[in-house]
Parts: sequence; C-alpha cells; structure tokens
Amino acid sequence: MADFDAQPNRVMPALPDLSPTQREADEAELYAGLRGVAGIVAGGRGVIDLLGDVAEFAEQAIPGADDVGVALVDPQRGISSVQTWAATALLVHEIDTVQYSELREGPSITCMESRRPTVSGSLGSDSRWPHFGGRVARMQMHSALALPLIVGDQLVGAINAYATSRDAFADHAVQLGSQFAKPAAVSVYNAQLLANAHERTLRLQRALDSRSVIDQAIGIIRGRSGSDASQAFQRLAQISQTENVKLNVVAERLVEEAARRARARRS
Repeated sequence: MADFDAQPNRVMPALPDLSPTQREADEAELYAGLRGVAGIVAGGRGVIDLLGDVAEFAEQAIPGADDVGVALVDPQRGISSVQTWAATALLVHEIDTVQYSELREGPSITCMESRRPTVSGSLGSDSRWPHFGGRVARMQMHSALALPLIVGDQLVGAINAYATSRDAFADHAVQLGSQFAKPAAVSVYNAQLLANAHERTLRLQRALDSRSVIDQAIGIIRGRSGSDASQAFQRLAQISQTENVKLNVVAERLVEEAARRARARRS
C-alpha cells in the first residue's frame, strides 16, 4: 500500500481489483514514462523544455491524471518561492497560480511541507484547503495528487496531477506516481545544476571580457596622456561616474572610437 496523506473524513470508494491486463497496461505506461525521463539529456536543452517533457511523461505514468504540472522551488527561498514552470494544460497554470500566489494553500504546498504524496478525492469538500478546494472545484477539477520531488535532503519541487472526476487517484495511482517522481526529481535537479553551472560560466566569461576591454581602454588613455595605469583607471572611472554609465560600457566606447580612428588613418 502506498504511503500518502489522504483526504480526512473521506472514504475512498471500493474499487474492483484491477485485472492483470489493466495492471500490465498501467505498468507499461509507467515504464514508458520512466524511459522518457531517463532519456532526457539535460545539457542539450533548456530547463523549461525538460520540465515540459517531465509533465507529459508524468501524465502518461500516473493512472487517472487528466492534466499535470511541474513546480520548482528556489533552494535559497524554500516553499515560498514555488512556481509552476511547465504543465500539460493552461488550466493547471491557472490552478497553481491560485494555489501559490493568491491563497497560499493547496495539495502541492501540503505535499512539499510534509514531503509525502498528498491526495484529494473531492477538492470542493476537502477541509484542509477550504478556500482553494472550492475555487478549483468550480473550475471543474475535483481530484488532485501532489508528489514531492526530493533528491537526498533537497526539496526540488512537486508534480501536481489533476482529474475532472472525483476519487481519481487510488492507492495504485499514488504508488505508480511515487515510482515516477523519484527519477523525475533527479532529472530535474541535474538539469538545474547544469543550467546554473552554464550561467556561472557565462557570467565569468562576461566578467573576463569586460576586464579585457577595460585594460585596453586604460592602455589607450595611457598612450594619449602619458599617465600611469592607476591614473588612467581613475580617469575612466571619473567618466563613468560623470555620465552615469557603467565602467565597461565607457571602456567599450573608448576602444571602438580608437579602432575607428585607426581604420580612418589606414584608409
């Protein structure tokens, strides 16, 4: 039996045992989703594109899901920063905007706080989220399954599955969804690491490029004025402050002007 937080005071309807054929079909869908997640090469694609794939694979892997969203948290800011970055339908973005930005309550927030799957079979009557549940029920979504994305001790975000029917996510769906969420969390986490490393590399490269241009500008000022490096830098900084323009922009302008003059002399 799957370990999850069910809706209080709501008895799940007795469901007939799944036939071997249905179980095989559900497991085949799960494994197809897992293969899809395993085949994602994060380094060659943006994080947003990868999350879109994860949402689609999750919809395939979770029995009963009509639409799915993937939400991420900023590790520095925690759950307060949660935001849905990819979804299989626009309605999921609308639901999660209500959950995260307007009401600050709902199954996804609960699952990230408890770090356990959270299930609701009738959002409109779920006492855990009195404002969110009724609002979403009026949007014709009645069931929810929220699965935390966790790598080690790090909370990455959540997968949020919704269904228009009531009691759409039984124990079987939670079990398969939880199996999917574990490798999905690793894929998302690795994609974030790669994206952050790439951004740091770009920032470093920009800093190095700026330093190179500033050094060239200092050389130009020294050549024109006969000043030393410190005096030339102070002159450059003075122009930056007077014109309220960044130092590297002033340097680029000076270097480009010197290059134009050199070309004009040659011609």
